[in-house]
Amino acid sequence: MTQPPPPPPNDPPQGGFGAPQDPPPGGFGAPKEPPAGGFGAPTPPPGQPAQQPGYGYPQPPTQPGYGFPQPPTQPGYGFPQQGPPQPHDHPTQAAYGFPQQGQQPYGYPTAPMQPAHQPQPGGNGPKKFSTQAQIIVAAVVAVALIVGGGLWYANSGGDDKKDEAGASAGTTGENKGGKGEKGEKGEKGEKGGDTGGKEKAPANVESTVAFQLPHPKVAEVTTVAGSWVTDKAYVKTGVNEVVGYDLDKGTKLWSIPLEGQVCAASRHMSDDYKTAIVFEETKRTKANKYASCNRVGAIDLATGKLIWSKQVTASTSGDRPVRFDEVTLSGTTVAAGGTDGGAAFKLGDGAELWKPKVSADRCYDRGYGGGEALAVVRTCGSYDEPQLIIQSLNPTTGAPLSSYKMPAGVDYASIVSTKPLVVAADVGDTAGDGSGISDFFSIDEATGKLKIRISADAEKYAANCRSTKVESCQHVAVGNNRIYVPTEEHEGTGESFSRTNEIVSFDLTTGKQTGDRADAGEKFTMFPLRMDGGNIIAYREPPYDKGGEVVSINGDTFEQTVLMRNPSDEKIRDAETSFSSDYAEFRYERGHFFISETMISAPRKSSLSDDEYLVVSFRTS
Repeated sequence: MTQPPPPPPNDPPQGGFGAPQDPPPGGFGAPKEPPAGGFGAPTPPPGQPAQQPGYGYPQPPTQPGYGFPQPPTQPGYGFPQQGPPQPHDHPTQAAYGFPQQGQQPYGYPTAPMQPAHQPQPGGNGPKKFSTQAQIIVAAVVAVALIVGGGLWYANSGGDDKKDEAGASAGTTGENKGGKGEKGEKGEKGEKGGDTGGKEKAPANVESTVAFQLPHPKVAEVTTVAGSWVTDKAYVKTGVNEVVGYDLDKGTKLWSIPLEGQVCAASRHMSDDYKTAIVFEETKRTKANKYASCNRVGAIDLATGKLIWSKQVTASTSGDRPVRFDEVTLSGTTVAAGGTDGGAAFKLGDGAELWKPKVSADRCYDRGYGGGEALAVVRTCGSYDEPQLIIQSLNPTTGAPLSSYKMPAGVDYASIVSTKPLVVAADVGDTAGDGSGISDFFSIDEATGKLKIRISADAEKYAANCRSTKVESCQHVAVGNNRIYVPTEEHEGTGESFSRTNEIVSFDLTTGKQTGDRADAGEKFTMFPLRMDGGNIIAYREPPYDKGGEVVSINGDTFEQTVLMRNPSDEKIRDAETSFSSDYAEFRYERGHFFISETMISAPRKSSLSDDEYLVVSFRTS
């Protein structure tokens, strides 16, 4: 499915086809790419005509997301409910395990079936369905669940040729079965060795609500991406400001006023709590709803100060300041990218390291990945047939240290990790689910040679990258020379209609599935948040009658240790599950857990709850 492209993300509307439109009546329903600030809007490079965005660009969701509590008297959990869409609509996809057009389901009988259309947790975007495919035949579903329920994962551990990790990688590794926690009781196996993780389970893992922050009042869809945790504060983007809150109480410690709205923020920060943002040059008004996102700044999260901010001009943009869509941090280098090209600055004083320049081969830096190293997605050629090049850069000069040309059929690429260098892409728009991922590319950052290409069947794995953002991947972690991804949810082995999934890993040298598996447990689903030394910190999304959990997965044994278990109280659970996992930020640090929105709009009343939150926070004692 394609859509007319949105307007250039930071320019005022000029009228005509594709000009920015006001949000639809009803306010904020599902997360959408806002017309201002360049948040995800694909725009052609200088001198190229605008085209339709490639398949995989986030589409408006159509149904309420996973996590909304259903009354016990309703059909089994996860069964499609009737009625109009509910607030906080989330992306949807077909029930896991049911066949797509022309496909047979994993582990299910070969009798023809139509796919059920159910809301899923952390959906990766709408899948392609015909009208007929949305019809649910209850009898067929019941037969399928009885015959094939819970069999998919057992049958996919290495025998299915679709799991082969690229042409040269061989078959996937064999699954070892459920290690670590078992079911809902959280029973643990033997302890593994020390993997260097800093997060330890407290004496009491039962959490309490630390604080809840309501939505700021806004009239238009507004980006509020950006959240960080220091030793003293939780820091969150607000409206024309960045605010520091007390970790435990949520009281405001400080505020950094800005000239305009934040439109991009680095997910990284320095050891002394400094980071980078991109924000609009002026505040929005009723007369001027669209401001250009052309100011880059560095902020001190420890003191609550704006260290510096500036605009840059370049030959690629004429006299106007360069617009930026995203920003990252690597060491002491702030790097911002967009369709006008990329620029970099010193974190300490904002001194320019490089800025966009004219290239004879029509190349420009689309965006950067930061963290331990600095890498770039460089786009060359025409808008219709781009050639993407992945480069590791010298963070001081911007000089390429190595280069790898992505294969034909890749219009967008996302940097998952810079060291080791891992890139995700939807090759030939084959993922088909809006996740932006059909394959992972493990690249030698020193030589630019491809180590292995890992096929990540979108019907089986649930990581997510926003195609038009270079550093935007979620639900994926890289460490121990492995990439950790969640499987799509599927039928559990317990009560009817229960859903679950696993976290599995692939070796970044061989591309083979390692056989490691962490089970979410009946009625839970889980995804990685980040690495903690050699361990994986993951979040277990709750069902309708329990609270969520944060767990640490031992990188050697894959044993799970619960770090936090949230309350099952209905009102608290409603707040926790009111966020779409694909459009929210999750931060866990030292017994504190924060879930926050990345976009907000005008408040509206809902049939489920009148409360809408910018942030929900939990802590253990």
